[in-house]
Amino acid sequence: MGLREVEGLRLPAERRQLLFGPGRLNPARRLFSKLFGPSERQAARLRSLAPALIHAHFGPDATHAMPLARALRVPLVLTHHGYDVMTEDRVLARSPSLRIYLKRRARLYQSAALVLCVSQFVRVKAVRNGAPPHKTLVHYIGIDLATFTPDPTMARSETVLFVGRLVENKGCEQLLRALRLVQQARPECRAVIIGDGPLRPRLERLMRDLALRNVTFLSTQPSALVRHWMNRAGVFCVPSVTIASGASEGFGMVFAEAQAMGLPVASFATGGIPEAVAHGQTGLLAREGDTAELARNIITLLSERSIWGRFSEAGRRRVRELFDLRRQTTALEELYRAVLNREVIAA
Repeated sequence: MGLREVEGLRLPAERRQLLFGPGRLNPARRLFSKLFGPSERQAARLRSLAPALIHAHFGPDATHAMPLARALRVPLVLTHHGYDVMTEDRVLARSPSLRIYLKRRARLYQSAALVLCVSQFVRVKAVRNGAPPHKTLVHYIGIDLATFTPDPTMARSETVLFVGRLVENKGCEQLLRALRLVQQARPECRAVIIGDGPLRPRLERLMRDLALRNVTFLSTQPSALVRHWMNRAGVFCVPSVTIASGASEGFGMVFAEAQAMGLPVASFATGGIPEAVAHGQTGLLAREGDTAELARNIITLLSERSIWGRFSEAGRRRVRELFDLRRQTTALEELYRAVLNREVIAA
């Protein structure tokens, strides 16, 4: 259920409910719904579905779902993904809609039946913001291992792969600076950068200023092509950093996806990344901001084939154990049952 359609998000018509369709007055109606909850007509339409509970993703969206859960008389489950607890309040307050979230956050935590977090790092931040520890749990979302499966017949290349938005906290600038040191030791190394964002022109200038060779910017690509490059590359590197707003990497599903494809990781030990990547087992994590150490780790993974093979196998095994979508969905369903049965859930 949502307030509006999102371009590119394909959902079966029979499994979705849109509160507001296209229309000149609907932006104002959406704002009214966020402030005061659903209309009686909307609530009646949703009540006819006999929902058992509402699971809202991200704190601000859960704030808007709170009056709906009250109108439907069902429990509310909230998942924090990162920015909604990591970004400092003074930054969130600059947005009118996020000010609503800040104002109602304490009430949200009080009324939510369960607060889920995508990593222990995010959970610590949520509790610090007021989430009750006894009902705030870590739940790794998981990835589809039937989709993220490597093709062993495809040859690996000396390629460093970046996948992410070209924004400050994803650390593409730090990757380029590390790559300069990598190419001094291994001139044949190349980089493929998949993603787009406001920093792309600046990053392309930096690439030229550093005289980097064989760096390809591919813009945003479909998931099939991302998997293709995860199957061809030798190292996955998204060296996320913490920025002035407080934003950091809450977990990083893309790290789990890369490891599922047998691709070892070099990154910084930032935010929730050490939960996604086991340092010294499935990847090498440098101190945040240390591009020289990051470069050495990339060189190690490109040059030490025994380490690469050990990390590749360990990464796939760890994803199967911790981040398998089927297993994690079963765990989520058990949490739903506990909420509906009003059972005590241990943090």
